[in-house]
Amino acid sequence: MLKYRRLTPAELETLEPQFVRFLVSNTVTAADWINIKKKEPQKAVQLVDIFSNAVFETTLNKVTYLKNKASKDLKIYHFEPDKIILMGLTAAADSPADFNNDEELLHLIQQAEGLSVYRAEKRYERDRLEEIFNMLENGALISDGTLFHLLEKMY
Repeated sequence: MLKYRRLTPAELETLEPQFVRFLVSNTVTAADWINIKKKEPQKAVQLVDIFSNAVFETTLNKVTYLKNKASKDLKIYHFEPDKIILMGLTAAADSPADFNNDEELLHLIQQAEGLSVYRAEKRYERDRLEEIFNMLENGALISDGTLFHLLEKMY
């Protein structure tokens, strides 16, 4: 059963060495794979789905912080084992601030003038990894946590 989504052909191509190792570990040789794709396309799709789940599971387990940026609004999410903590930053609508520019953003945070910092937290509504996956699919980007900790200090 597909838990996240099937990797695209381009993503699969990028992960070809890992996919080959996956097939070999499941005792599927190159000749077997060609045969499966021709004669059992549903089984081929199932193998790709299993591999896709494994790739996403591995990747999502490494994610601790995500960010969403707009010109006047920044949201950084910290994924703890049992909850999500949000640190946010907003600038007034008439402010010349542009949070999309990373250099300007760091400068603005250091000045902290005309900015509002907010914090919220919530328990997971579903599985932690599913929450991370859905946010990534909706445009969030993986972050290293630096901005989260800067906002936390400002708060």
